[in-house]
Amino acid sequence: MTTVGLLGIGRMGTAMCRSLAGHGFGLVLYNRTPKRAQALAEELGARAVTSPSAVAAEADICITMLADEPAVEAVYRGPGGLIEGARPASILIDMSTVPPSTIRGLEADVRSAGAGILDAPVSGSVALADAGQLTIMVGGSAVDLERARPVLEALAQRIFHLGPLGSGAAMKLAVNAVIFGLNNALAESLALAERAGIQRSLAYDVLAASAVGAPFVEYKRAAFVDPDATPTAFSLELAGKDLRLITGLAASLGVAVPQAEANLALILEAIAALGPDRDFSSVATYLRESDAPRVSARGT
Repeated sequence: MTTVGLLGIGRMGTAMCRSLAGHGFGLVLYNRTPKRAQALAEELGARAVTSPSAVAAEADICITMLADEPAVEAVYRGPGGLIEGARPASILIDMSTVPPSTIRGLEADVRSAGAGILDAPVSGSVALADAGQLTIMVGGSAVDLERARPVLEALAQRIFHLGPLGSGAAMKLAVNAVIFGLNNALAESLALAERAGIQRSLAYDVLAASAVGAPFVEYKRAAFVDPDATPTAFSLELAGKDLRLITGLAASLGVAVPQAEANLALILEAIAALGPDRDFSSVATYLRESDAPRVSARGT
């Protein structure tokens, strides 16, 4: 039986573990906060360990789902890291939202340990992760992908092989550029409709039934319609982090992304007003409660 290591037991990592366990994979779990990994291991009949190298020593496929680039670097290269414990013929897969340069910078050391390496970030909600219905965007060699495919298929509705290492990370940032545009456009639309006297839930029903009714619109309904009663799924702070990555990648490639830049500015305003921990849909709350005059792109 293939053993899968999962490093990063946040909301998405937890849901992915449940899907993998449901498909019969043995699991070895690691989290920087050990209690979270231990609790999930007890629930799923898995093992929790105290270092990334201990995961790598036991797992055939190691998946990292971490918050940012420093966390990925620490888990791979730090004392007791994945590279230190990597076994020949194992595959290390990073599913974090980080720049393409992060995974490319790890490749030589991972290959020297005899292991394969892929970047495979995902698109989809926690509920889709729990159901094994994510979209996975893969960069890396076809040989490594085929070895990891049975594990990825337990998590995914669709798997796209996009090209060499780093391609998945680049595609994830492109996808997120649309997500943040849609999030902030929804926030503006609701604020406009409510100010015009239309009930919030009814306005959302119309938006969901219209041409803009993407899956994101449906699964973010509770967060937009009843924000005070809906837990944070993806924070303003993480949205700001991702938008900085998007605009940074665009700058390095010489691509103009004026909408992403405007979305970053709006997210930063919302953070200043509401704090970093609110769900990124709370941009709607910020706009609803803000009476400050705003300057358009034309200066009017």
